[in-house]
This record gives sequence, structure tokens and C-alpha cells, in this order.
Amino acid sequence: MDRIEIEGGVRLSGRVRIAGAKNACLAMLPAALLTDEPVTLLGVPELADVAAMAALLRSLGAEVEESPLEGRITIVAERLSGCRAPYDIVRKMRASFLVLGPLLARQGVAEVSLPGGCAIGERSIELHLDAVRALGAEIELVDGYVCARAPRGLHGAQVVFSYPSVGATENAVMAAAAAEGDTEIVNAAREPEVVALAELLLSMGAEVEGAGEAVIRVSGGSRLGGARSRVIPDRIEFGTYVGAAVITDGELIIESGAMDHSDEAVRLFREAGAAIEPADGGVRVRRASGGIRPVFVRTGPYPGFPTDLQAQLMALVTLADGESVIEETVFEHRFMHIPELSRMGADILVGGGRAIVRGVPGLRGAPVMATDLRASASLILAGLAAQGATTVNRVYHLDRGYERPVTKLAACGARIRRVSD
Repeated sequence: MDRIEIEGGVRLSGRVRIAGAKNACLAMLPAALLTDEPVTLLGVPELADVAAMAALLRSLGAEVEESPLEGRITIVAERLSGCRAPYDIVRKMRASFLVLGPLLARQGVAEVSLPGGCAIGERSIELHLDAVRALGAEIELVDGYVCARAPRGLHGAQVVFSYPSVGATENAVMAAAAAEGDTEIVNAAREPEVVALAELLLSMGAEVEGAGEAVIRVSGGSRLGGARSRVIPDRIEFGTYVGAAVITDGELIIESGAMDHSDEAVRLFREAGAAIEPADGGVRVRRASGGIRPVFVRTGPYPGFPTDLQAQLMALVTLADGESVIEETVFEHRFMHIPELSRMGADILVGGGRAIVRGVPGLRGAPVMATDLRASASLILAGLAAQGATTVNRVYHLDRGYERPVTKLAACGARIRRVSD
């Protein structure tokens, strides 16, 4: 099993290019099932999750042409050969459940395994199921599969979410785009990735209004065609490299438009001691003169602070001059990186969904184990700043969401390498 070895204490310096957004891409790929014409995505990140989604689409009969070096994928779902998303693929990645809405709309039937992914807490599929039920689907749970059928086709309806779930909103928008009649989605997720999906659907001929707002309206019934669309920059990767620059007291120019989607993250990183300013081709990030400062953070749906950056910001404020408070409101098990940071000398108390982080003068290298994707990034940031050697084990999580992180960090001076047993 691979591991990442880091010799910390080096100030990073250089340029980093941010890849396309994983979470946007994973919603845009299954949207191609809604048409028999080619859909091409540009700026696609080279990630394990993207490869898994491509494999899932192939298993359903779609033709998928991947050009990783060019960041391009073309999907042609002219003739689908199946409606079953198998356990072996879906268990690896929760986003696989996003084929439910498009399959149901296109085929009138969908059989999707209950999903897997990182073990960061309960993520119920009930909101997904409530959405397609409202649109006319009949649902059964059989042998670990969600079996959905729409014998009379999908029809427009009002879909009201009790929580603004990103995945459920995306499934609802895709299903509604191919349903007959008008759909109103209330308490919809407002994340930029939802907007990116809506823009792809618009380019395919769908009628979608209000993406990025709490109410999305979709007028269904139009025949959807092929399209060509670029994946937005990954705001979570952007925030991770902001943290890398500040925690190492280095200076990076980050080439990305992701700052446009990162207002709350930028605000909190600045509060924690990041100097972020426009630069040629992106933004320049360094540690501000006041050093790393304590913050109060509460994760939440967009436009709040993203749970996917909570672990990285926590790594940063382990070195703050004072006490930080971090509240996790999205996933109940998303503090599993805390024991590993503590092994490196961090002083963190946790209880009731809240972590109290008391800043320490420095971290020490240690062997640690990644428990999920974002915890992996947190431990790498800590290792970059720590004195001595850090070994991060179980780094296969990292492959799901970061494109060539070791290469990018090494190019900026980090003493880091990936080792295979």
C-alpha cells in the first residue's frame, strides 16, 4: 500500500495550477445519460473518482473516450445497455448515486446500489428518493439496491428538501430536465457545482432557472442534445494550497478562478493569517505579518464554510497564537483526523461536534494514518510544517480528490515523495 513521506520545515515557493472541480465533474458526467448525442467535458481532473464514474457509465452501455493528458472526456450514450449501477463500482464512491435521476428519466427504470465512499458520517439517500418520488417514481429496496421505476414517466412537481443536499439537488435537477412539465425545487443546494451542472444542462437544451439560489425551476419536456462544457476550478483544492502556503510560511501563486467561489473560505483563511491578493494569472498567497491567528469556524452548506476544508484549516490553526473553535455541522464523523494531528503534537479537545484547538509553537513529524480524503490533505499540510519526518499512510483516499499533489508540492520545494511497498 502506498504512503507519502515528508521531511517538513521547508517554505514552499512557486506556482500551482488548480485542476477542475471533482464534485462538479462527478455531477456533469452522468448528465450525459440524458441524451443520445455526444457530451464533451473539458478541464476534467485526473482522479480515481472520475475514473470510477467513467467505468460506471461504460457499464451502462455508454461510450466514454478519455484523454487525461488533455483533460477531456467525451461520453456518447446513444444506446444504453443496462439500468443497473453495480455494487462493485458504487460502493467506492457515493457520487455514483447521481446516475439515479438520469437513468430513471432516460430508461424509466434504474437499479442503483446503496452508495459508499469516505466513512465520514451518515449521508442518507432519503432526500434523493423523496425527490424522484415527487416526480412520479416508485421505489423499492431490494437486496441492497434502490430499484426505481416510473411506469407512467416522470412529471413535473414541487420538490421540497428538508436540508439543501447537493447530491439530491443534482439528481432532482437532472430528472426534472427530462420530465414532462414544470418542477420547482425548494431549499435547493446553492453550491457552485450545482450551478455548473445547470449550465451544462442549459447548453444541452434544458430550461433551468435559479441555480445558485434556494429555489430552482426546471421546465421539462425539451429534447436534450449534445454539448461541450468546461469544468469549473476546484475550490477545495484551491483552499488546500492556500493552507499549504500559510502553514509553511511560504509564498505560492495559485493559478485558478476558484477564488470566485470561495468567499467564506477566503475570509476565514485571511482571518487565520493568510495574505491573499491578485497576481499574474491567479492569486498570491503568503503568511501575513501577524502570523497564524485563531479563528471561529462553523461548517455549513454554501455559501458557508465548506466541510471539505475543515480538516485543512484545522491543521493550519494548530500553530495559531491562541485558541480556535471549529464546529462541524455537516458530517458527524469528520473529526477523525484529530487523533492523528495529536500524534504530531497538536493540542485539540473534541466533543459534541466541536473541536477546541489550542495553538502550539510547532508540530513534530510522526507516522500517521489518513481516514478519508480531506483528512489526507490535512495531514500532508501538518507534515509540511512539522519538524522531522512524517509518513502518511493509506493515501489511496488522496487519489480520489487531488490531481498529482505530490508532484505539485515537490515542484514548489517540498521534500515529499510517494512510496510503494
